Order: sequence, then structure tokens, then C-alpha cells
Amino acid sequence: MRALTWQGKREVEVQDVPDPVIQEPTDAIVRITTTAICGSDLHLYEVLGAYLNPGDVLGHEAMGIVEEVGSEVTHIAPGDRVVVPFNISCGRCWMCSRGLYAQCETTQVRDQGKGAALFGYTSLYGSVPGGQAQFLRVPQAHFGPIKVPHEGPDTRFVYLSDILPTAWQAVAYADVPTGGTLAVIGLGPVGQFATRIALAQGVERVIGVDLVPERLDLAGKHGVEVLDVRDVDDVAATLLEMTGGRGPDATIDAVGMEAHGSPRAQAAQTAVGLLPDALARPLVDRFAVDRLDALHTAIKSVRRGGTVSVSGVYGGEADPMPMMEMFDRGVQLRMGQCHVKRWIDDIMPMVLDETDPLGTSDLATHLLPLEQAPHGYEIFQAKQDACIKVLLNP
Repeated sequence: MRALTWQGKREVEVQDVPDPVIQEPTDAIVRITTTAICGSDLHLYEVLGAYLNPGDVLGHEAMGIVEEVGSEVTHIAPGDRVVVPFNISCGRCWMCSRGLYAQCETTQVRDQGKGAALFGYTSLYGSVPGGQAQFLRVPQAHFGPIKVPHEGPDTRFVYLSDILPTAWQAVAYADVPTGGTLAVIGLGPVGQFATRIALAQGVERVIGVDLVPERLDLAGKHGVEVLDVRDVDDVAATLLEMTGGRGPDATIDAVGMEAHGSPRAQAAQTAVGLLPDALARPLVDRFAVDRLDALHTAIKSVRRGGTVSVSGVYGGEADPMPMMEMFDRGVQLRMGQCHVKRWIDDIMPMVLDETDPLGTSDLATHLLPLEQAPHGYEIFQAKQDACIKVLLNP
């Protein structure tokens, strides 16, 4: 089959790789009809390459048609149309029984000290071949895949694999009080959905913060009050001013480890990325720092006693944090990989609604064949050609 493989920093290539096969009775094989490039994939493209090997198949946002199932898979069958959650969970363990699917104890990558295995996401998370491919082997398929109707375009459903539940969890964790204000830092795909979800749930005021014109315009079309970073000297101070000096009741960091405005951390990430993997891995594991401008903005702008919800991915082990300010102001911090299946029953009615209240139909700006995936990565990372979200068709 054809699949998108990692070859080196900023270098991905579509190659022929072996077709996946059933290995365990809880496996399924899915023929991929649509797969997406996620903002988290860009961290592999740039920062986390030390944990990849040439030929690793990337991608963790995928959906398609079931081709084959193992003997213990009964809730889906060949011919079913399914979305595959990005985290691999058993649904049976202590963590899963509490809805903490991203911490599944059956698939935890214990030798790396990490949570549940993820599709297409480095040796830190199990080196499981990903979904930017023609076919995908799905472990724990007795629980994971989400069955969806055969009617309707893939664009309606594919985001259930990651960014839609990730945004839903971000808003849930933000816990905006009635009549409150939410600020979303970063209007990439997760930030876009977070603002729409918040408005759909009745949050009175939603402010979206970014510096990319196309992202700001798209959020504005959905009723979001937007703040262009390029127009202000201090984003946190501006958010305080916009909310009467108190600050938003909650903020969401939808950016993560590669935020703009953190030149020293960017230089450190770049320097580590130039080292051989054998030297880079221990540095990343023990001393890595993230570009924290978005997170610090979220912390410094939220009101006293407010909540900061973090959905952006971080990988640093030595990140400086404004602890005195966080403690003094009583800031609550909630974060983590999304527990995808925990939120699906809540989200599905909106996805099935013909009025498309979350705007799933207008998020993708680029629909490309799988063979053009390298181009998709390039324009998504560089924010070229008004790119907000790339979908690939194998």
C-alpha cells in the first residue's frame, strides 16, 4: 500500500509499505477514505524527530471502511464506516472505566513513561503505524472505532478522530461560568472548534486570539470576537483591558510547544534538532523546553480564580513557569491528551445535525490526494496558501 512516511526533519515521503494484517483477535483493518494532517503532526515534522525512524508511517486522524476484523471484535463488521480515535484504548482497564482513555493501562507505553499508545506518533507513544495511508491496522478495535452513518461526506465525521473531541474537552475543562467570558489562544483547527463549541453551548462572550488573517477571518464568520496579535504590544494586558481589568473567566491554550514569541526556546529546540538522535533523545527527555508564549499568555490573562485549559501539545521537561503568579492568583490548570470516546456521545448529535452547528464543512481549506501529502505538510507548517486544515484522500 501507499503511505506517508517520515524521513527526516521537514522531510516526509509517500512510499510503498507492506499492507497491514490482523495480528491480534482484537484488531481490525480499515481502508482509509479520508485522513488529516494535524497540528500535532507538525511537531514531528519539526521538533520531535529524535523519536522517529525513517520509514515510520505518520498520521492519527483517520476514517474509512472496515475491511476485516479479529475474532473478538463484534461491535463493527466489514463494510461498516468508522472513525478511528487517535488514542488506542481497551475500554476495560481501571483508567478506561473512569473515562480516562488517554491513560489506558492496557496500551500505556511504560518503558517511556507515557500514557496510552497513539497512532503514528513516535516511539514515545508506541511506534504504532499511522493513518496517513491506504489501510490501517487498528489495535483494540473491540472498543475504539466509532461507527458512523454511510450517508454524509467524510468532512462531517473525520474530525471525531481527534480535533473535535479535543476542542470539546478543552471547553469542558475550561468550565466557563454562566454569563462568563472565554479567551481561546490560537485559532488553528482545535481553536476554531473550541470557539464554535463554546458559542454553541451558550458561553456569552468568546474571544479568539491569533495572528494569521485567514484564521481570524474564519473565526469572525462564526461569531467570535477576534484579537489580532499583530495589533497589540501585550496580548495578556489587552485581554485584561477588554474584560474590565479582571480578565476572562477561562482561557484555552490551543497552540502548544511551538508558539510564536519565544525566541530563546525556539533556538534551543532548533539546536537540539541538529544533533544526532542518540544525543538529542536524552536532552529532550530531561532538559527540553517548550516555546511557552501562548501558555504564559493564557495564565497571565485569566482572571483571579479562573481556569486555564491546555489542549496544545507540550513536550518540555524543564519549562519555566510563573508559579508565584499562578499561586497568588489562584489559577486552576487542566490539561492532557483528549479522552476521545468520553465525549463522542455528547458531540455526535451536533455532527449529525443537518444545519452543521459546528461548521465541520468549512474547516478544511485543502483536500489533497495522499500522494501530495508532503506538499500539504509544507504549506500547513508554513501557513502558506491560506492553509488552515489539510485533508488527504488515499
